Amino acid sequence: MEFTPRMRQIFQVLLKEPSAISVKYLAEQIGVSRRTVQRELEYISAPLQEYGLAFVSKTGVGIWIEGSEEGKQQLLADSMAGDGYDVSNREERRKRLILEILKEKGLRKLYYYSSQFGVSEATISSDLEAVEGWLGAYGLLVSRKPGSGISVEGSEESYRRAIRAFIDKNIDTKVLWEAYGEEPVISREKKYHGSNMGKILDNEIMGRVIECLHGIGHDRMLNMTENSYRGLVIHISIAIERMIKHEVVEDTGEWRQRITEDGDYRLARLIVEQLEKEFGIAIPEVEVSYICLHIKGAKHERIQWDEEKTLEIESREMQRLVNDMIDAFDPEQGYLMKQDDGFIQGLLAHLQPTLIRLMYGMQIQNPVLDDIKDSYPEMYRSCEKVAKILEDYTGKQVPEQEIGFLTVHFGAAMVRLEGRKEEIRKVQAGVVCSSGIGISRLMSSKLEKVFRGRMQLTAYGKNDITPYIASKTDFFISSIPMEQLDVPIVFVNPLLSEGDIEKIRQMIYKYERLPKKHNGADEFSVQLEEINLMAAQIGAVIKHMDFFKVDNHISFGELLIAIGEKLSPYSDRQEMIREDILRREKIASQVFAEFGFALLHTRTKGVTRPEFSVCMTKDLGAFLHPYFKGIKIVFVMLIPIDDNIKVNTDIMGYISSMMIEEYEFMDVVAKGDKEEIRRVLSHNLKKYFNRYIGKLGT
Repeated sequence: MEFTPRMRQIFQVLLKEPSAISVKYLAEQIGVSRRTVQRELEYISAPLQEYGLAFVSKTGVGIWIEGSEEGKQQLLADSMAGDGYDVSNREERRKRLILEILKEKGLRKLYYYSSQFGVSEATISSDLEAVEGWLGAYGLLVSRKPGSGISVEGSEESYRRAIRAFIDKNIDTKVLWEAYGEEPVISREKKYHGSNMGKILDNEIMGRVIECLHGIGHDRMLNMTENSYRGLVIHISIAIERMIKHEVVEDTGEWRQRITEDGDYRLARLIVEQLEKEFGIAIPEVEVSYICLHIKGAKHERIQWDEEKTLEIESREMQRLVNDMIDAFDPEQGYLMKQDDGFIQGLLAHLQPTLIRLMYGMQIQNPVLDDIKDSYPEMYRSCEKVAKILEDYTGKQVPEQEIGFLTVHFGAAMVRLEGRKEEIRKVQAGVVCSSGIGISRLMSSKLEKVFRGRMQLTAYGKNDITPYIASKTDFFISSIPMEQLDVPIVFVNPLLSEGDIEKIRQMIYKYERLPKKHNGADEFSVQLEEINLMAAQIGAVIKHMDFFKVDNHISFGELLIAIGEKLSPYSDRQEMIREDILRREKIASQVFAEFGFALLHTRTKGVTRPEFSVCMTKDLGAFLHPYFKGIKIVFVMLIPIDDNIKVNTDIMGYISSMMIEEYEFMDVVAKGDKEEIRRVLSHNLKKYFNRYIGKLGT
C-alpha cells in the first residue's frame, strides 16, 4: 500500500517506541504541529487493518499501535521502503525542492509540492523564496502564476548550468541517491549503472554516452581524473537529453570565435560525430565548443605536453606565471619551492584547466573548502595573494573554491619542503570489508590511484585480522564497524569521499616518517601468519560453540528456523542460513540414521565466522518426526563465504571425523552437557592444532 510521507513518519515513530506516547511528543518527533498530527491520525486506521494492526488512543495514557509483532515489523519495513529523506530537515527538503523544479520546467501548483514533501503550502512558499537565490545565480527565475502554478524561466544555457551544478554538488549526498535508489556509478572501466540521477538524467542516455566515449578510447579522456571524466559524461548526457526534447542552446558564435581548432577541439568534434550516429540527431556546432571547453577544463592524472610549437610557447608563459605565484606565496622560501619538480609539474597541470574555468566562468565544487579554511588559515591567506596574481593575469575574479585547491597544492609543497631531511618510507596499510573480496578491493584500486607509491595496500576480510597481520600493519582503512585494535583504524565511506581521502592522507604523512613496524615477511613469518590464522579460527569454534534443545516433535523445516534464530540475531542472515542448509539437504540428505545423528553443514553468507553447534531434544531422546529417522543428535557446521575457506573446511572436516572415530566425543555429546562437550571439543582440536604445527615444521 502507498503511504504519504507524513504517514510513513508517524508509523516509524509509533513502531519504534516501546510504549504509548502523547500526540505532542509525536508532533515534536516529526517536526509539525499537534493539530496537523491529529488530522493525519484520523486516517491511520484503514491502512493498519491490512497488517492485522489497530490504532489505539486512550485518554491519560497516549496513543500506540496494537497487534502482532510480525505485523508491526512488516509495517515498519514497508513504511521505511519509500523516500528516505527527512521532511523535517529544512536544508534537505529545499534541496529536494530544487531537484523537483529542475526535473520539470512546466507549471506545478504549490499543493503538488506540499503533498510530495508532507508539509504545508505556506512552508513550500517559504522554501521557494529560499531557493530562488540559488536558481537566480544561474540565471533562472521562479515565476509564480496565480491559479496556474510555478515554472522556471531562463535560457537553455542557464538551465543546463543549474542542472550540472546541482548534480556536481550533490552527487555524493543522499539528496540524489537515497531519495530515488542506489548511488550511480560512472567509470571508464565499467558501464554506467545505478539510479537515474534523481530522475534529472535518463539511465539509458547516460549508458549510451559512456559507450560512445569508451569506444573512442582517446588518450586525452583516458588520462582524465575520475571526477573530470564523470563531469564530462554528465555534461554530455544533459546536452543530449535536452536536445532530444528540442531544447537547444542559442548559438551566438561568441565562444567559437575564442576557441582554436586544436587537439581538444578535434576530440570534441570526434565525440559529437559518434554521438550523432548513436542517437540519430543533428548536434549544433555550439555543442562542440561546449564539449571542447569541458575537455580543456578537465584535470588530468599526468601532464601531457603537446608537440605543437604554439603550446610550447604557452608552457613557457605558464612557467613564468607559476614563478610569480610562488613568489607571492612566500618570497623567502620561494627559491626552494621552485626546485621541487613534483610541485611545479603538479601546479602546471592544475593551472591549465583552472585558467580555462576562470576565462569562461565555469564553476567547480570544493567539498573540503571549509575544512581547508579552518585547518590551514594562514596558508589559505597566503594563497589569496597567489589568487591575486591569477586575477591580474586573467582579468577574472578567482572564487574561493579555486583558492582552496591552490592551498592544497602549496600546502603539500611546504610539507615536502619541511620534510626533506626526514626519512620517508612506504606505509603498510590494510583495507577491510566484510569478506576482503568486494568493497575492500574497489577501495584499494582507488587509493592506489590517489596515493601512487606511498602505500602498500592489502585487502582483508573482517575476520582475517590476526595478531601477526596487525603487527606488520601501520593502520587499517575500514568501511564497516570493527572492534578497536592496537593498530589505528580509519573508518570511511566505501565510496571514499574527499574527507575520507584527507584523513588517510594525514595517516600516511604520519607513518611514512616513522620506523617500519616489520622488516618484511620471510618464510618463517608466513608460517607464523598461517599458525595465527589457524589458532584464531579454532579459538572461535571453541569459544562460540553452542548447545540447544528443541521439542521432540519438531519438523525439519521448523528446526532450520530454530537454527537460524539461534546462530544470528538478524532476520536476513537467519533466512540465508535456513535457505543454504535446505539447499544442501536437497542435494543429498544429511540425516544419517545408521550413525544416529544428522550433520547439517554448508557454506553460507549467514555467518561471519565458522560455527559449530549441537542440537538435541528436550528429554535427550529421539526426534519423533519421521524425517529424522529416529536420530538423537543434530550437528550444525556452518562456514562463512570468505577467503579462509581452506582453513575453515579443514577444521570442520576434522570435527566431522571425530563423530565417527572418537567414541569418547559421541558419548559426552549424548549426555547433553554443554561445557563437557566444549571440553572434549577443545581437547581434540588441540591435538589437531599440534599436528598442524608439526606439518609446517617438516
